[in-house]
Amino acid sequence: MKIMFCSLGCDKNLVDSEKMIRLLLDEGYTLTDDEHEADVIIVNTCCFIGDAKQESIQTIIDMGRMKQEGRCKALLVTGCLATRYADDIRRDLPEVDGLLSVNSVLRIGELVKEVLSKDPVTVPYIASPDPKAYSRARRSLTTGGYYAYLKIAEGCDRKCTYCIIPKIRGSYRSFPMEDLVEEAKDLAASGVRELILVAQDTTLYGTDLYHKPMLPTLLEKLSEIEDLKWIRLLYCYPESITDAMIDAMKRLPKVCHYIDMPIQHANDAILKKMGRHTDREHILRVIAHLREEIPDIALRTTLITGFPGETQEQFEEMKEFIDMVSFDRLGVFPYSAEEDTPAAEMDGQCPEEIKRMRADSLMELQQEISADLCSEHIGQEFDVLVEGFIPEEGMFAGRTYMDAPGVDGLVFFASPDHEWMSGDIVRVRITGAYEYDLTGELINELTQ
Repeated sequence: MKIMFCSLGCDKNLVDSEKMIRLLLDEGYTLTDDEHEADVIIVNTCCFIGDAKQESIQTIIDMGRMKQEGRCKALLVTGCLATRYADDIRRDLPEVDGLLSVNSVLRIGELVKEVLSKDPVTVPYIASPDPKAYSRARRSLTTGGYYAYLKIAEGCDRKCTYCIIPKIRGSYRSFPMEDLVEEAKDLAASGVRELILVAQDTTLYGTDLYHKPMLPTLLEKLSEIEDLKWIRLLYCYPESITDAMIDAMKRLPKVCHYIDMPIQHANDAILKKMGRHTDREHILRVIAHLREEIPDIALRTTLITGFPGETQEQFEEMKEFIDMVSFDRLGVFPYSAEEDTPAAEMDGQCPEEIKRMRADSLMELQQEISADLCSEHIGQEFDVLVEGFIPEEGMFAGRTYMDAPGVDGLVFFASPDHEWMSGDIVRVRITGAYEYDLTGELINELTQ
């Protein structure tokens, strides 16, 4: 039996997919990336915002055609969409044969067997939560083998008014530290050089399980794993960034001087309506403190435009804030009104056109900021983790510590005399800059 996975949405969802893939491989199934050859197709869905929801639905429809055009015997849907809209999927997408909730990924083998054993099948839905065994389940990496995401917690307690995640994935639950360290050791032994820590809020790690923030301790233990070279932090809320965490970043050489810190807005009134536990002045203090303590830190953030009630003046305040702060990396989402969230019921819903115009305006500003920041790197030297080779350009591509995979920039360099492998770390001098990417020249052999 051949299984095909379509993993959509965030990197936390990707970890779920990798654990499901490994479970199925261990049960004797084989993996394929050709939908025409797949006996079972599994779509791991996202529904965080409207665009993600539409992508998930369209992917289900597209894969459903394989039951007529290919050899597909069963189409399964997992993830956030399957959890939130199980009844709607049963009613509106008859091509779907089975559903699996986000908290039941370890039962994927059970669902596959059930749907293949019935003809015709009544759509089953497995919703009981996994035991703590989730953090001990092994994975089959889909990221190329040289970097991997380590999901250190599940769920969220933040209750931001625009976000549906707590209702889908439940309350914040840290995974045991010993399990995470063992998983990281296994990943490093398999060739992973860069470990990327993810959760809905990584800075809260341990507050539920150990009754205090334990991210600094986790970073220390992960840094002791010899084969790991880079450790990267994503999704750090500004109100939870502590001096202990900053100190760990400063003194642990393997921890990249990089933080993804989603602030979402810079106007106090909007931040309050969003249910965020911070304000403009606090965000500024955190940024200033990070840059004072770690001068070469790369800061990434995400913003939402067109939140209910956002005036042009409030948007301009956010724009001025971004211009003043000059984040190294930045992403923008037009606000998406999600049912069952408080924000969807608020007055002053912005027209879609206004949301997207404001998002485009912010990204145009960020493009200018990024181009200026990139040009400042000309003449500097960086360790670069090789991502691969681009034959048509005759260039290798890689990332510095300032760049997370898939969302940030790349460094392009030539190396006519040596064939580098993905995951190699080389030293490169920057010779040119674009809006988001850099070019450089190789100046030595492997550095790590």
